[in-house]
This record gives sequence, C-alpha cells and structure tokens, in this order.
Amino acid sequence: MIYWCAFVCIDIFELCKMTTEEIRVRGTVQGVGFRPTVYRLAKACGLRGDVCNDGEGVLIRASGTDESIEEFIKRLQQECPPLARINQLIRKRYEKEFLFHDFVISHSISSAVKTEIAPDAATCSQCRSEIFDFYSRWYRYPFTNCTYCGPRLSIIRAIPYDRINTSMAAFTMCAECMKEYNDVENRRFHAQPVACHVCGPKATLERADGKPITASMFSMLDDVDAVCTLLQRGEIVAIKGIGGIHLACDATNETAVQKLRQRKQRYHKPFALMARDLEIIEKYCIVSDKERELLQSSAAPIVLLQIKESNTPHTPHTPPISPSVAPGQNTLGFMLPYTPLHHLILKRMNHPIVLTSGNISDEPQCIDNDEAREKLSQIADYFLLHNREIVNRVDDSVVRLVGDQVQVIRRARGYAPAPIKLPPGFEHSPAILAMGGELKNTFCLLKDGQAILSQHLGDLENAATFTAYQSTLNLYLNLFEHQPEAIAIDKHPEYLSTKLGQELGFTHQIPIYSTQHHHAHIAACMAENHLPLDSLPVLGIALDGLGYGEDNTIWGGEFLLADYHQFQRLATFKPVAMIGGEQAIYQPWRNTYAQLISAFSWEEITNQYSDLEIIKFLNH
Repeated sequence: MIYWCAFVCIDIFELCKMTTEEIRVRGTVQGVGFRPTVYRLAKACGLRGDVCNDGEGVLIRASGTDESIEEFIKRLQQECPPLARINQLIRKRYEKEFLFHDFVISHSISSAVKTEIAPDAATCSQCRSEIFDFYSRWYRYPFTNCTYCGPRLSIIRAIPYDRINTSMAAFTMCAECMKEYNDVENRRFHAQPVACHVCGPKATLERADGKPITASMFSMLDDVDAVCTLLQRGEIVAIKGIGGIHLACDATNETAVQKLRQRKQRYHKPFALMARDLEIIEKYCIVSDKERELLQSSAAPIVLLQIKESNTPHTPHTPPISPSVAPGQNTLGFMLPYTPLHHLILKRMNHPIVLTSGNISDEPQCIDNDEAREKLSQIADYFLLHNREIVNRVDDSVVRLVGDQVQVIRRARGYAPAPIKLPPGFEHSPAILAMGGELKNTFCLLKDGQAILSQHLGDLENAATFTAYQSTLNLYLNLFEHQPEAIAIDKHPEYLSTKLGQELGFTHQIPIYSTQHHHAHIAACMAENHLPLDSLPVLGIALDGLGYGEDNTIWGGEFLLADYHQFQRLATFKPVAMIGGEQAIYQPWRNTYAQLISAFSWEEITNQYSDLEIIKFLNH
C-alpha cells in the first residue's frame, strides 16, 4: 500500500511538470508525409497528444516536459520531409481538458482553407528502385508512389488532402497497401495515392483504329514495355501521364518526327524531349551543375540546354536528334522521366523520345481517355491509357538558366500551385483575383502576402482553352476558398479574361481594377526582385509586345517610370509595319527585323553586329 501511494505521488508529480501546447503549422504540409514525421518525432520525444490535417494546414496538440516539447519543435524544423515547407509555426498553451495517453494521428478536420497544396512530384529514388526490383511487389507497377513523390495537384478535388478528396477515392486499398499506409515506420504511412498491382490503377495499350491488340505482340513483359518497341518501330503513341496526355515518338527518327508534325499541324515550334538518364542527355547537350540539379529535382521540368557542337561522328548507339525536332534552334528542351510509367517505357530506350502535348494544335492538352480517343486518333497510332482520373490538367514546366539564375518560362507541373511570397507591404493587401491576359494565360489569387499562381493554361482565344480556364478558375476559388475583395483585369476591352472579370465583378458586386499590360509586367519584375510595396519608381523597359494603352491605342516596346501603383510613359518604339501581320505576334523575330531595317541597312547591321545571337539567327 505504501509503495502504491508512492507510485501515485510520483506520477502526479510528473504530470504537474507537464506542459501542453497547441502547435499550428502552415505551409506545404499536406500530402507530403508531414503528419507521419510529426508522429515519429513526437513518439521519439516522449510526447502525448495528436496531429491532424485541417483547412489551415496541420494542427498538433502535444503534452510533455518543456524540454521535450522544445526538442520536438527543433527536430521538426530540422527533419522536415523533402516536399514539405513550413511557412509559419504558431505555439500557444492548450487550456482545454487533455485526454490523450499516447500520441496518435487523428481524423482530418474541415475548416477555412489557409493551407497549401503540394505540386506533383517526380518519382523518388526509392520508388524508382522498387519498380525495377523483381522481388518487390511494386515491380513494374507504373503508379508506384509514396509520401516523397507522386501525384498531388493533378488528382485533388478538395482540402484537406485525404484520399477521399482525390481521384484515388475510386480505388480501395488492398490489405497489403492498408498495412503499409498504417505503419508509422513505412514511408507510405498515410501516403494518400498509395496503390499496387492488386488494388490500383491499370495501364492499357490500345490501337488508335480500335482493332484488337495484346501486349504480347510487342513485348514479353507488359503493355508499358510494349510502348518502347512501338516507339523503336517509328510509331506515334499517345501516353497518359500524371497531368495530361502526351504524344511520343523516337526523337532520332526523322520520318516519325515529320509524321508527328504533319499530323499535329505543328510545323515550326520545337518539340520537348525526354531521355532515360543524364548520360544520354549529355551526349547531345552541354549540361552545367545547376542544370543537372534542375533536371533531377522533384519538379523535373523541361530544361532548355545548349546543343553540343561536336566533331565526333554519331554512331548507331548515339544517333543524331532529328533536325525536325527543333528547327533553327541552338537549344533543346530536355526532361527526365518523372513518373514510374515513363521510367518503365524508357528503360530499354537508348536515345531520346519526343514528348509533346497531346492536343489538336492550339487546344488544351487532353486529359480524358474518351476525349483523347476522339481527338488524337488521327495523330497517334497507339494509345497507352490508364483509369486514374486526371482532375486538374497540368502541363510540363519549362525553365532555363540565365547566368546563374533560374528563369521559369512556363510554370506548371512541379511548381504550381506552390505560393510565391511577395515583398514586404503586400501582407496587408486585400484578397485579389487577377484574371491574366489573353495569350499564355495564368490567373492569380493574392492573399496574406502570397500569390497563388495557376498552372499555365494557354491562349484563351481558343474556345476549348477558355472553357478549361473557367473550370480551373472555379476549382481554385473553391479549393482555396478564395473570396476576392477586388478583381484585376487587363486594360484591353476585348480580352476574354477581361470580359469574364467584369462579369464576375458585376455579378458579385466586387470592385474592378483595370491594369495596363506593360505596367503589369514591370510590377511583376519589381516583385520578382523583392522590391517592397512602397519602393521608389524604377525605369521599366517592357518589350513584351502588344498591350492596350492609356490613350486607347495599341502600345508596344514601352519605357515607363513606374512603381506598383502608377507609371509615367517616357518613351516607346516608333510604330513599324508588322511583317506577316498576326504572324509577328507568334514569331517575335519578325518585329525585331522590322525595327532593325527601319533604322539601319541590313549591310550595316551585319557588318557591325554579326557576333550577336539575333543577327546570326536572322541570317540563318
């Protein structure tokens, strides 16, 4: 009895030394293995409590000694999962009754959305090893993923990021997957898209003409491996990936590349390339350490690389890239495989493939199986499709290195919708919806000092693209529960994005702010260079092309003295005839040429400036 009383007294004494805190974590903390990391660290630090997802991010309630909680916070910041990003960590004493006797992961809570959605992430090294391990249950499974990689934005319908709110809700986990999903020591612990051969999506090979086909006609393995054989034979294959459907062919087969150009009616624009590994890319291009890092990053973008000028003759093992892949260019756009599906296709492919958007010219990329069969059957010879729905279309991102700086040319897969932190002063700005321009459109949600930029959507003058723009806009507004207090539109009265913004403002009684196109570009450059909201005016030179001016005429080539709020037009390029009419919009070299010959004779230009890249290009 005496011993029991002593034990109780010691236990009560220990409890008196316990502190209980509520820890709010905001940032990219859902769908990236953050809760499992919290669980593991809390157990290691001897804490009791729970962790859950909610609309604001992750909520942690933890009870332990002051020292153990401090150790937990320190390790959480140091051992954050690879895809996670902590923007804000708020701690406060927890005053309610605390009933936990262990540390657990609780069910998600629905609330006002303030969290971030992680971008889709390229296959991690561990998953890549498993799909080529004959003894793994993920051997050759094209949809293998874990908390460190796989689909995110492309499959999500709502927050919080739980399986039920994604297109993976259609697939019930088998006993083995469920076991790993619930195993805290496993990297698939609470990985929402987890699946395997038994319970997950399936990839199927089809002929474009609808005739029966079996993979055994082309491969001893499976439908995915059969695609490699078809590409080697010069066929065009439509491949459904993570955020859309691509058209693929052998990049070293001139006949196949020309066939793709003719069928797609894309006669001049460069095609993107995918290669099995860096070793293959380096046979064709100069790759710096920074470019290598970009190619191998979780974003896995298309990186524009300088073509290697080599006197070494090509061999059967290193055939030349077809001249029709990127006519007249001194760069090639390369990416590495970013899904298990692509890794498996390229396993036996010893040279690059073309991987371009699966669409009819100027339309958005197809994402639906039936849509692809309808629209691409006259372009592709075969289809490799799967039954995991793509909820959100996400194109491949495109980047290039300028000096040591990464320049994002198209921000989509791997980057969107990660928010962009804005300079000081913007944290007090109202919630704004910016509708974007007409060509190469993206829209933007601004709130709490951050800009959530949509993935690249394309040219709105195409009806299908404008429909996709509207549906994506509605999805983002709902997904982030964004209620704009102001709508920013381009000053051009005929832009479809402008008209839609005006309609939304009128319907919901939201103030509309009309913005001059070139001023918007300069303001974006200011923000990109971290100039605060109250910064002094800068000299901004905007050579973007056409924009509707303050005098209701078309402007272009503007020199503006500008801050974020206003601008003064200092100078502009004198108007010249647009060589080729509308073609000059899509081929800017025409405007460059027109400006040059309006000022000098071509002989003068070539004599004095022959070393400039643009002159070399125009002389080509």
